[in-house]
Amino acid sequence: MSRHTAAQRLAERLGSRDMAILGTLQEFRLMTGRQLKRLYFHTGEPATEARKTRATCKRLTELGVIVRLDRRVGGIRAGSESFVFGLSGLGFAVLDVGESAVSRHRRVIETKLAFESHVLAVSELAVRLTESARTGAFSIDEFRAEPGCWRWSSTVGGGRQVLKPDAFLRVGVEEYELAAFVEVDLASESLPTITRKCMAYIDYWKSGAEQRLHDFFPRVWWLVPHARRLQAITDVLKRLPADARDLFKVVQFDHAVRALTAVPDTEGGAR
Repeated sequence: MSRHTAAQRLAERLGSRDMAILGTLQEFRLMTGRQLKRLYFHTGEPATEARKTRATCKRLTELGVIVRLDRRVGGIRAGSESFVFGLSGLGFAVLDVGESAVSRHRRVIETKLAFESHVLAVSELAVRLTESARTGAFSIDEFRAEPGCWRWSSTVGGGRQVLKPDAFLRVGVEEYELAAFVEVDLASESLPTITRKCMAYIDYWKSGAEQRLHDFFPRVWWLVPHARRLQAITDVLKRLPADARDLFKVVQFDHAVRALTAVPDTEGGAR
């Protein structure tokens, strides 16, 4: 049986929530069982949520559409919720059923801890925003992780350059639409590296490519793990060219949802 045929048969067996889980893993690359539980099994009954999450992750793993990495997050007592899951090649093929183009996909393999932690932090931001949006305070109109959020622009010499945010976000708050590029910082990069990334945003801002698409430039938010790192990146931002400093904001990760969904004077971006 060809992979395409197998994917077609599996697609017919999977329910809408199964397909949504596959789509989420396609977008974010990695998620923990706990994160999937908070997204798709929020019944308000912890025992039921845990049982359904375990059963679904086990079934999708046995079907071969998702892969469970060996590494756990949060300690061994966290059970299956602590495992990290990614989309398999077959899972990608299932999502491609009905598409006109045949896609090529990388297999999910064991990743370095630093990379995994960073990817899971972006996933965690998406989960927290989703949980908060359930209150009706705002709507999530778009959330794209890498590489779907990358931006390309032309250089002065006629070449092409790419900007690689960790995520791009659009939310609706009251009558406002707020947009943001997000950089999730785990305090693992040097401050000169942070400066270079800020200058890449400034170059992209000056290119006008984003403004031609959306009429304004999204705010660039640095999300940091603690107060010491917040101060360090704040100091970096103070040394940027004066006309570009308003492009950037920095906030601790635990306060990110509130910061990203608060209506600022600039309506979500620096014009």
